[in-house]
Amino acid sequence: MPEFVHLHVHSEFSLLDGANRIKDLPVRAKELGMKAMAITDHGVMYGAIDFYKACKKEGIKPIIGCEVYVAPRSRFDKEGAIDKEYNHLILLAKNNQGYKNLSKLVSIGFLDGYYYKPRIDLEVLEQYHEGLIALSACLAGSVNRAILEGNIEKAENTAMWFKKIFGEDYYLELQNNGIKEQVLANQKLIEIGRKLEIPLVATNDAHYLKKSDAYNHEVLLCIQTGKKMSDEDRMRFETDELYIKSPEEMADYFSNIPEVIENTVKIADKCNVEFEFGHTILPNYDVPLEYKTHNEYLRKLCKDGIKNRYGENPSQEILERTEFELSVIEKMGYVDYFLIVWDFIHYAKENGIPVGPRTWLRSRFNCSICNRNNRHRPNKI
Repeated sequence: MPEFVHLHVHSEFSLLDGANRIKDLPVRAKELGMKAMAITDHGVMYGAIDFYKACKKEGIKPIIGCEVYVAPRSRFDKEGAIDKEYNHLILLAKNNQGYKNLSKLVSIGFLDGYYYKPRIDLEVLEQYHEGLIALSACLAGSVNRAILEGNIEKAENTAMWFKKIFGEDYYLELQNNGIKEQVLANQKLIEIGRKLEIPLVATNDAHYLKKSDAYNHEVLLCIQTGKKMSDEDRMRFETDELYIKSPEEMADYFSNIPEVIENTVKIADKCNVEFEFGHTILPNYDVPLEYKTHNEYLRKLCKDGIKNRYGENPSQEILERTEFELSVIEKMGYVDYFLIVWDFIHYAKENGIPVGPRTWLRSRFNCSICNRNNRHRPNKI
């Protein structure tokens, strides 16, 4: 049986587009004799941890990725239809640094580039490409768009830009999806790949688990677009081939170019992201130089707080309660957490920024009577 790995897969977290349940994906991969599988949801990584755990449970190697949206201009450009026509790109994390960079890119897509979809651009892709593998994606990818426009020169220039950034970790993506435009795209991608010495790889852009699930996926698209199955003008995929195909099916279709199947396994071997669970990871909090440890500084802050609230001679009960609380915090390893939270709350209070329940209660009691005589507002919170 040929070895093959699905590197372009959408889960339920490709909202109202992916019909694959995360828990079912590694089970299906195992049934079909595959050793690894990727998750590449549209613009998000919501399913990464659940997918990782589900794959580990079934003995399948998890590959963490995302099908990002790339702005045609800058991620900051948000004007009319021109900036609505984003391009697709598959990114796969090779290692933990790649995972961090992928997370960074997805966050930037939401924070800076959101315009209909969370978009990145070539600038940040160049900045955060370390540890990532890039695939040219589906017919909505920039190389494929240029091919279908008949602009082969643009397609080649685009492919060369990605090769310059990602080097040997950039692949032109061939698909077996039953779409007639894909046949033309595949032919040209093979020519471009051989001309520019860019490796090729086979994927299937799997949106559902089995071929029989194609109808269910159409229903999902109707929900997304507010259409009915009886609507002639509804959005639909003109194929029922976007499922988790077996290695035999993929190898048979690409029998004339077997290296695209072999490259899926090579890419899977490159991807080795490991998540560690069971302990808290916190950023280091830099305490003032006169304090030797974080514990010492936290105790100093608590001592100051007790003095401010209860004076120079607090009761024994208060001192015992303070010592108990601090011992629990230190034992659980949350000293840095408390210092970090104290730091931003302290800054907010020093700069007149409302924080905590006081803000909520003020909004709840903000009536005309309160504004006049403060009668309904609590004296102390």
